[in-house]
Amino acid sequence: MSVGIFGVSVQQTVEYLRTLPSIRERCQRVHDLARQGKLQYFEYHPDKEQDVADYCIEIIKRDFGDNFSAIPPHGRWRHLDAGVPRIAPLIAQWDSLESPPDNKEKAKRLIDLFLVSVLLDAGAGNSWAYRDAASGETFSRSEGLGVASFNMFAEGFFSGDSQQPHRVDARGLAQVTPEKTAQAMQVSSDNPMVGLEGRASLLVNLSHALKSSPAFFGAEGRPGNMIDFLESESIEDGRTRRVPLAALWHVLVSGLTPIWPTDRTTLGGVPLGDVWPCGALKPYASAEGDELVPFHKLTGWTTYSLIEPIEKILGWQFDGLEDMTGLPEYRNGGLLVDLGVLSLKPSAITAAYYPSASSPIPRLPPSHPAIVEWRAMTVIELDRVADQIRGQLGLSKAQLTLAQVLESATWKGGREIAKAKRPESGGPPIDIVSDGTVF
Repeated sequence: MSVGIFGVSVQQTVEYLRTLPSIRERCQRVHDLARQGKLQYFEYHPDKEQDVADYCIEIIKRDFGDNFSAIPPHGRWRHLDAGVPRIAPLIAQWDSLESPPDNKEKAKRLIDLFLVSVLLDAGAGNSWAYRDAASGETFSRSEGLGVASFNMFAEGFFSGDSQQPHRVDARGLAQVTPEKTAQAMQVSSDNPMVGLEGRASLLVNLSHALKSSPAFFGAEGRPGNMIDFLESESIEDGRTRRVPLAALWHVLVSGLTPIWPTDRTTLGGVPLGDVWPCGALKPYASAEGDELVPFHKLTGWTTYSLIEPIEKILGWQFDGLEDMTGLPEYRNGGLLVDLGVLSLKPSAITAAYYPSASSPIPRLPPSHPAIVEWRAMTVIELDRVADQIRGQLGLSKAQLTLAQVLESATWKGGREIAKAKRPESGGPPIDIVSDGTVF
């Protein structure tokens, strides 16, 4: 949909809605309305936040005891290592070459892999699974998509250079088709995947994006070349190179703009990506775009995922991590619904959105205002729950970061409570129609 007429103020709003701080600020507006009982679709029950914190602490202590420093940050690395380690052996394979790559090239290769893997990580549905020949194990959902994308990378699926399969570049991505993607991901009539066409289209669009931004991705259109841009934006602090997180966010938000569907929300004719109008905010909007709420979930997930290999391989440090938010997706959000922090108002969702009269689970598109409310509440509630967890454990934000809470507690907790409540599907309490480009 098109919102507003292009002008200086609208252009400033467009730029603002692409920033990290805008996510938390706009979501807080929705949360403020929830505290006043003014949401259109959800009731907010803050007294249930304690139940979420307690549930999360049980999971953290079960998996890590009191060794909180051992909790890894939220990121794609764990999914790529599902079942067996894959990243460390891959690096060891590179190190064993007659002419091994230096650390910068290793980091570039991992960014290639992690970026394309995250973009393939949108929900695959409840029916799809992937069998990994190397480990003999079968994986579904994020782990299945992670292992599949790792094997595709290892086999050169994304590379346009036959002499170097372990890379992602514009030439290789331009050759991707839904048929090739389906074959590589073992999709069939007996093993269907939600959003297959959208996933393949996203990769082809990524090819165009990489070629369109040589300042970020180099002449060859390679994601890993963003390392050179980030280095140019960094400062040396003693023996440490410090990189502003805003520089990485700028690369991903600006450099990847062409990959998103063009039928999303626009402001002044500019496509905004994962930004949606919130009906609850409309009565209080005083300027164009005031009712829009940015989420940039896949960009946030990509950011979390790229920080880790850059810090581990190159030893760089990112400044501004406090601006990162929790991810507004169905595992984190599902935890809040399943444990009662959020509940749909009676009859708020019309019968047309319930696939089965016997099912209490509605199926909604990402653009539905109920989903926008749910996601906005999720962002702020993740901050609040993280604070409660830290308070009960006697930890500071530095001792237990939001990225660690997401990894060890809320995302995992959302999956576990879903499996306990809906053992047949393990799906969320609100089903979202996925086209492979949002979740």
